[in-house]
Amino acid sequence: MNFQEHVTTNRTTDSLPVGRRSRRLRWPVRGVVSNTAALVLACFVLLGVFGSMLTPHNPNEGGVGAQLAHPSGAFWLGTDALGRDEVSRVIAAARPALLAAGEAVLVALLLGTAVGIISGYIGGLWDNALSRLMDLLFAMPEYLLAILVIAIIGNGMSNAALAIGVTGIPRFARVVRGATQEIISRSYIDAAHLSGRGRLWVMSRHLIPNIASPLIVITAISLSTAEGSYAALSFLGFGERPPAADYGSMIAAAQSDLLSDPWVVAVPSVAFVILVVAFNVLGDVVRDALDPRSTARET
Repeated sequence: MNFQEHVTTNRTTDSLPVGRRSRRLRWPVRGVVSNTAALVLACFVLLGVFGSMLTPHNPNEGGVGAQLAHPSGAFWLGTDALGRDEVSRVIAAARPALLAAGEAVLVALLLGTAVGIISGYIGGLWDNALSRLMDLLFAMPEYLLAILVIAIIGNGMSNAALAIGVTGIPRFARVVRGATQEIISRSYIDAAHLSGRGRLWVMSRHLIPNIASPLIVITAISLSTAEGSYAALSFLGFGERPPAADYGSMIAAAQSDLLSDPWVVAVPSVAFVILVVAFNVLGDVVRDALDPRSTARET
């Protein structure tokens, strides 16, 4: 590039609006981060699906090595207080982590969407009753509500995921209710009603397709929240039943060895943090792609 081309390029870049220029500068970094997050999530999914074939030892069998053995060639990440291989347990813990987050968000998505559509579209007494119920759920601390649900239905991975899903229903319901009320005020909804179309037809042809975008955004963002909530419940003993591997329970069992053998706590903690950060980045990417307001704020 000669001097004249360099000056022309600089002038072209300087003439761009500040928001557009900043997006152009951030895009390569954002692309690398999002691709890395997608690769990390793909690796976790592979571990969750094929983990039983990838573990070098039985993750739940004690005594495969010395107790609290340091990382070595035989045990890459060492062993825990019962002599179980940490690599095998980290791999095995990926499956309940992904399943719990997925099940929790699915419960919140289905029930919250149903509540939001009924409240926003039918309105009247249904809207008042369901809105007050959602306000009641919002007023309760999420972990307290989740523990209350677990106390009723029992602990375990699936029950903990169901409890987390119940705490997420109000968020989905409010988003769907607001989007529904905005959509049904449009002229083509009135035209559909005047032409004799029923409510189910309007929901399937006009309402649900138009609320799909905000639903996808909040679903992607909620995955990291659900994963963090499940790890917290697992840490308290409400997740997978021992001796099954679970990030939260692994951290809880190793906390007494934090000062003497810190890697026993660090290994599951790092794996959990990596998974949550990947979910967070995924949520940000989906939001930027589907939410036009995020683009407008940058410009």
